[in-house]
Formats: sequence, structure tokens, C-alpha cells
Amino acid sequence: MIVKSLELNHFRNYTNLEIDFEAGTNILYGDNAQGKTNILEAIYLSGTTKSHKGSKDKEMIQFGEDESHIRIFIEKQEKQFQIDMHLKKNRTKGIAIDQIPIKKASELFGILNIVFFSPEDLNIIKNGPAERRRFMDLELCQLDKIYLSELAKYNKILNQRNKLLKDIYFRPDVKDTLPIWDMQLLEYGQKIIKSRRKFVSELNEIVTQIHSKISGGREEMILTYEPNVTEDLLEQELIRVQEKDLKLGQTTVGPHRDDMSFTIHGVDIRKFGSQGQQRTSALSLKLSEIELVKKVIKDTPVLLLDDVLSELDSNRQNYLLNNICGTQTIITCTGLDEFIRNRFEINRVFEVINGEVFRK
Repeated sequence: MIVKSLELNHFRNYTNLEIDFEAGTNILYGDNAQGKTNILEAIYLSGTTKSHKGSKDKEMIQFGEDESHIRIFIEKQEKQFQIDMHLKKNRTKGIAIDQIPIKKASELFGILNIVFFSPEDLNIIKNGPAERRRFMDLELCQLDKIYLSELAKYNKILNQRNKLLKDIYFRPDVKDTLPIWDMQLLEYGQKIIKSRRKFVSELNEIVTQIHSKISGGREEMILTYEPNVTEDLLEQELIRVQEKDLKLGQTTVGPHRDDMSFTIHGVDIRKFGSQGQQRTSALSLKLSEIELVKKVIKDTPVLLLDDVLSELDSNRQNYLLNNICGTQTIITCTGLDEFIRNRFEINRVFEVINGEVFRK
């Protein structure tokens, strides 16, 4: 799977851009705040409908414009795909696959599989559980359209249940409708928990081996799914905490409070690991994500590395660069020094200067 080319119109700081990529390693270099990450964001958006930064559509449209257009061409298992995306300030984005508009964003998932690695990902282990849930959800949504649908329904029901919990305070008579929402929350919540457990289990098999190699065999890392409540206990827990939920006006149990743990020789590195251990573990996690995607889709994902090499020491840089062969990689950096030092094969180089891209 490779991204052949990308066209941008009024996206972020790009008025018009056309850029062709090679199947191997593509470098986008230049000073900070020139627009390198914006190109990666557009690619990620084309595969997932979402910004990796969590930006809203209107925030990605060039200042002073009402619409933005992204067009991307993909080659996947000898087939060609064209994805068009129209971002609009005050309306839902429009998406077309091979020039045919789609009604549901879920129809897009699975065409372009992406693994995105940024400096923020190096903090995924020491930061709060919301980031680790987001990691699980972003990858599962790319790999499993059913999960995508179940998660969307769960979140919608969760929001409606929370609204009802607040309304009951002012209108006690509507409390009778609470079991209806509990039944739906239970249905989709149980499915999400099962999917996450399977995902983390499969990822753990890979991450243990990779982390051992990166650490020179000195460390054994175990990745464990930590559900807020198991699927078989979710129903009785919802009943047990009902009065608490009513007082707080929010749902206090369910997969929206899940987490993952990372342990090395039994020590929880979220709390007690050194910064070096946390960064190595984050790198192991991302490399494992690539391998799991390969296993599931029987193809290689597109790897986007956003200025991440400057955050890694030479040993971790070498391990990362040596283990992405055969995967199309688009890398942003401020200079080419790190690649020269690592004698890394580069297939195409672009310099980015204030919203313009020059092939070198």
C-alpha cells in the first residue's frame, strides 16, 4: 500500500499543492512552522476522516477561505484508488471514493491504513488513560468497520444517558426511561470491551518481542488491557452505581474509562518507569502497531513520522529506521543530518518553505 500523490487546495497554509511520493522513504525537511506536518495531517485525514491533532474541519481550512479540498491517489494490491475530501466551514465534510460520493464516513475506512508517529506519542505511556484509549480506538477503527460503528453508537448513547442523568435532577418523572439507555449502553459496551481485549492481546504478543530486541534482551515488557469493568459485570455495575451516577450527572462505569498497563519485570512503568523506559516502550508500541496492521490486512500500512527522530537517541533512531524497510514512510524533519549519520536510504527529498514544496 502506498500513497502515490497528494493534492491540496486551501488546506492549512497551502493554497495549491501537488506532490508525488515514492514507494520507499520520502523526506520533508525545513524549518519549524513551514507546513511539513500539514501534509501528514492531510494524508491522515484522507484515511481516517479525522485530524491526528483533533482539529475541527473549519480549523484546517486556509484563513480567509470557506472550503478546502484534498485529493489523494493510492495504490493498494495493484489497484488504484482516488479519495476526495471537501472540508466546509459550516457543514459536514464531503467525501468521495473514485469520484463517487459516500454517505457514511465508515465506507472510507480500510482503503488507506496509516500508522502515525509523533513526539506526542512518546508520552502515551506517562500521560493519562484518555490517550491510551484513543490509541486503541484509532487503530481498531481502521482495522474493523464493525468496531467503528459500535464505538460511534456507544458514544452517542453515553452522551444521551449523561444528558438524561442531568435532566432527572429537574424532572424526576423521566427516570423511568433510564433502563432503556442502560440496555443499549450494555449491548455496545460489551462488544467494545471484547474487541479491545482481543486487540491488546494480539498487540502484546508482538510488543514483547520487539521491546526485548530494542532493549538488547535486558527488559521484558508486558502490555495488559485494563477494562474499567468486564463485559460480564457491566450490567450489574450499571445498576450498582446508579445513585452515584444520578448525583454526579454522568456515567461512571464502562469502556469510556478503560486503560492499558505497561509493565517491565512486574513494575508499572506508567508510574515508576524512567523516561528512557517510557520512550522505548512507546517506540515498541508503535512498531508493534505496524506489524499488527500487516498481519490483519495482509499488506503494509503507510508510516508517517512527524519530527520524531529528533526526540530519539541514536540507538532508538537506528532501530526504528532499520525496521521500517518495505513500508512506505513519509518523514518530516528540520534537516537531513540524522539520515546522513545513519546512512539511511532516501528515495525522495522535498524542502518545505512557507507553504511551498520544492523537490530536491
